Amino acid sequence: MPSVTVSAGARLHFGFQNLSLARERLYGGIGVGLEEPRVTVAAEPADAVRVEDPLAEEYARRAVGRLDVPGVSLALEERLPRHVGFGSGTQLALAVLAATAGAYDLEPSIRDLAPALGRAGRSGIGVATFEDGGFVVDAGHPTGRFTTEPPAEGDWTVPPVVARHDLPDSWRFLVVVPDVEPGRCGEDEDASLRSVIEHADPGIADDIAGVLTRKLLPAATEGRLEAFGEAVSTIGHKNGAWYADVQGGVFRPPAGELVDALASSPVLTGVGQSSWGPTVYGVTDDRHADEAVVAARDALEGTGVEGRVLVSRAAAEGATRG
Repeated sequence: MPSVTVSAGARLHFGFQNLSLARERLYGGIGVGLEEPRVTVAAEPADAVRVEDPLAEEYARRAVGRLDVPGVSLALEERLPRHVGFGSGTQLALAVLAATAGAYDLEPSIRDLAPALGRAGRSGIGVATFEDGGFVVDAGHPTGRFTTEPPAEGDWTVPPVVARHDLPDSWRFLVVVPDVEPGRCGEDEDASLRSVIEHADPGIADDIAGVLTRKLLPAATEGRLEAFGEAVSTIGHKNGAWYADVQGGVFRPPAGELVDALASSPVLTGVGQSSWGPTVYGVTDDRHADEAVVAARDALEGTGVEGRVLVSRAAAEGATRG
C-alpha cells in the first residue's frame, strides 16, 4: 500500500464557557482552527510501530491497537511546538491516527477514537478543527461526570459541536509565540484546573454566556471583525479572572505584557492568550497584516523576549490527506 500523508493546522483556544460546578455543563470550549502552523505525518504499513518521536510512538501504538493492524512506519514532516497553546498533542495524536488508518485504507471515526488516545478530555475544539476547521464552540461535558477529577482516561466522549462558522477569507490571526517557559500540561494542568474549578465564580460563566450568544456568535455569522474581536477579548479576560490565582494574573507572564501592548495597536482586535499560553493572538485583516506583524515585533522587543511571529487565515477545512 502507498504512503499516506495527513496534515493538520494548529488551533487557538479562546477560553471555556464555564468552570463552575454550580452550572449544569462544565468546560465548553471556544476556539478556531488555523491554516498555519501545521503538523504533518507520513505513514506506511509495517509489521511493527516504527517512529523516532517518543510521543508520536505512544499515539501510534494506541492507534495500531484500536485499528487492529500489525504496525505502522511514521515520519513527522512538520511539527507543532509543544505546550504553547496550539493544541499540539491533539493534532499530533489525530494526525497519527488518521495517517495510520489511511495506510491501511481504513476510515474510522476520528471523533469516536480520540478518547482512546487520551484526547478531548476537556475541550473538543482540537477534534472539531481537525475534522472541519473553522470557528467552533463545543457543548462541554455534564458537570456530574467532569467535576474536580476527570473520568478515567478514555471514559468520555468528545463534546459535540454546537456552533461552527467559516470566518471571512480576508480575516487574519496574528500569532505571537514568545521564547519562554511552555504552558501547563499533564498533571500540572490537572492540578491547576482542579484548583480553578473548586473556586470558580459561576457569575463569570453567566457573563460569558451573554457575550457568546449575543455578540460573538452573531459577529461570526455576519462576518463583523470588530465585534468578533471585542467578544473574544472579553471572553479571554473573563476566563483569565478564573485563572488569575494559579497563573499569576489574568494572563500568565509575559503574555500579559504582550496582550497589553498588542491591545493598544489600532490594527488589532480580539487580543488574548491561547489556552495556558504563552502564545498570544490578535485578529486583523489582510490589509493590515504587515502592520500587525510590526506591532508584534515591537511588543516582543518591549517585553525583552525573543519570539516567533506569524499570520494565518482561519482554517476553512479540517486535516488534509494525500
